[in-house]
Order: sequence, then structure tokens, then C-alpha cells
Amino acid sequence: MTRAEKAVAIESLKEKFGSSQFFYLTDSSSLSVEDINKLRSMCFAQGVEMKVVKNTLAIKAMEAAAEEKGFAQLYDSLKGPTAILFTEAANSPAKILKEFRGDEKEKPTLKAAYIDSEVYVGDDKLKFLASMKSKEELVGEIIGLLQSPAKNLISALKSGQTTVTGLLKALENREG
Repeated sequence: MTRAEKAVAIESLKEKFGSSQFFYLTDSSSLSVEDINKLRSMCFAQGVEMKVVKNTLAIKAMEAAAEEKGFAQLYDSLKGPTAILFTEAANSPAKILKEFRGDEKEKPTLKAAYIDSEVYVGDDKLKFLASMKSKEELVGEIIGLLQSPAKNLISALKSGQTTVTGLLKALENREG
């Protein structure tokens, strides 16, 4: 790779790291080509971008925003083969990795995850990250909770309406 190609790669990574609130660092080095292609297609289907990068280029790209975003904590995880999973939903890559590994596979392993300025290091965090709710799921739950009292009130008013109507008809029948 020439210096010009490295500079272009670093700039591209700077933009990705600058605009991404969520990304995962993984090690998929021992996977076969068939498995890598399967993992890439799973990522693509979920809107997750997978990039295999040189660690030194990733570190140089991260150094541009290291202090404000807290990337310095990730440098120790950038050793050995690294694939970076960029995403818009915080838990998507964790769910993909968990589903891909199933019960029998140990790879790809999670080196670290960057979730909205929080850093999670180690493969043992995968289960926690997969169980985390996405922003859309949380917003949906909040809307459901906010709608619940209104639905209960409308239901009570409707049932009260039929009760009042029934009472009026009964009184009318008695008088008539």
C-alpha cells in the first residue's frame, strides 16, 4: 500500500469513526472464506457495514477524535486481525455475531464495542450487548406506555356510555 493509498484509507476511516456512534471491533481471522461471506451477507441484510482494516491505519484515523470521543480505550484491542462493524443500531452487530456463532463456533470474537462514547472490551460482553435494546425499541416502549393511560380512559368512557344508555332505556321502559 502506497502512502497516498494509506492517506485515503485513513481519511475514509476518520469520516466513518467521526459519523458513527456505534461500531464493533472483531477478530474473524480463523474463519473460512465461505464463513466470511456468510457473515458479510448477514451484516449487509441488517444494515451493518463490515470493513477489514490494518490496525495502524485504524489507530491513526481514531487519533483525530480520540479525546472528544474516547477512542484511546480501544487502542489495546487493535492487535491482530481486525474487522470493524459499523452500524446505526447499537445491538445489531452483537445479535449478528451471536446468531452466526450459534452454539458451536468461537469466532468471530468480539474485541471491543464502541456504543455512544462507552467502550465495552472483551468477548464476554457479547451477551450483554446483544440483549441491549435499540433506540427504536426503547422509543416504541415509551410510546406504548404513554398511550396506555389514554387507551384505558377511552375504554372506560365507552363502557360508561353503554351503561348510561342501558340505564336510560330501562327507565324509559318502566315509565312506558
